Amino acid sequence: MEPDLFTAAAEDRQEREPGNSPLAVRMRPRVLDEVVGQQHLLKQGSPLRRLVGEGSGGPAGPSSVILWGPPGTGKTTLAYVVSKATNKRFVELSAITAGVKEVRAVIESAKRQSGGYDRETVLFLDEIHRFSKAQQDSLLPAVENRWVTLIAATTENPYFSIISPLLSRSLLLTLEPLSDDDLRGVLQRALTHERGLAGAVTLPADSEAHLLRIAGGDARRALTALEAGAGSAIAKGEAEISLGTLEESVDRAAVKYDRDGDQHYDVASALIKSIRGSDVDATLHYLARMIEAGEDPRFIARRLMISASEDVGMADPTALQTAVAAAQAVAMIGFPEARIILSQAAIALALAPKSNAAYLAIDAALADVRKGLAGPVPPHLRDGHYKGAAKLGHAQGYRYPHDLPGAIAAQQYAPDEVHGRRYYEPTRYGAEARYADVLDRVRERLAGE
Repeated sequence: MEPDLFTAAAEDRQEREPGNSPLAVRMRPRVLDEVVGQQHLLKQGSPLRRLVGEGSGGPAGPSSVILWGPPGTGKTTLAYVVSKATNKRFVELSAITAGVKEVRAVIESAKRQSGGYDRETVLFLDEIHRFSKAQQDSLLPAVENRWVTLIAATTENPYFSIISPLLSRSLLLTLEPLSDDDLRGVLQRALTHERGLAGAVTLPADSEAHLLRIAGGDARRALTALEAGAGSAIAKGEAEISLGTLEESVDRAAVKYDRDGDQHYDVASALIKSIRGSDVDATLHYLARMIEAGEDPRFIARRLMISASEDVGMADPTALQTAVAAAQAVAMIGFPEARIILSQAAIALALAPKSNAAYLAIDAALADVRKGLAGPVPPHLRDGHYKGAAKLGHAQGYRYPHDLPGAIAAQQYAPDEVHGRRYYEPTRYGAEARYADVLDRVRERLAGE
């Protein structure tokens, strides 16, 4: 890393006065062996160990890597360890503040260092998913020619957020949420280590369990909450962080949900699948997570409208009316009261009888059309309201259903290519059972039976 004068001074102060830095910063591992979790990425000969100079790859130098994982799993920590341990030049950029100009400057400097001093450059780019396609494109020549070894970190699915050429030139390393045992080790080390709380307080089992619960696999969140609880306990003159003190200092668990990332799609998917599975309690859980995270209520209402047709359908035709009414009410009211409307609609859908027959019917019909089964409209169904239509045989022989008993005319409606094919196959669930009986009778009449 090549800090300026002020950055260097700040880092020196952190070394001299560790209490001025957040606990999560003070407890950041300094060597790979101190890293907790992610052992699948730290085996002997792994790309990360080769980046810090452990072992030589000979002509096969260390590859650029993309670190993908949830917040608090160690992406920045691993880059920090590499910056401290590597004998290579280390440069750090954040996609939040850097642009193409800064990237090109690093690359040009790396080329000079390589050509003039035979010194390799490692570039750490945090939040790479925030780079546009053009900005990511600017990295390609440097990565392909190995002018820099790239370490890029992202919390979003790289197959959606990173361009394919950059993915193909890098190794994708997936970081997993830390286990409770991993986090327990992090907390205990922070409690006793001289860089941490140095034994100033203890952590009872019930408080530890609460910390693990609200951390959700995020070491940074666990240490931040621990520091808040420890500060409150010390201010009260207490020797331990009691559960009551911890709950006072940590008001609520931050919801693990990113409205622009994987969690957005995963939680929305879980909501719909819980409705489909008729689990009303799981439905309300995922709905609450979306609401608490600040999800757009209109997005939630749209998903409920889709579910009403896809998963409930004709088993309860009023489900769509309920969902549409909820969407309209949400648009007029907004949060916080919109949560009640969304809850009512979600409960109604989860407890409604289920049928995906309407969904399957249109997809089956579309599949035939896409296969080319879309022949001419039968002549008797064609438009006969223009001069010369009769001479062409259009609308000739058409039977008007309203003139017949039951308003059903036994005549061919579908083109010859799909005549007799059945797309809608109703279930016997809920109200659709009645439609199934009606359909059987209608099909018999249409066939002239």
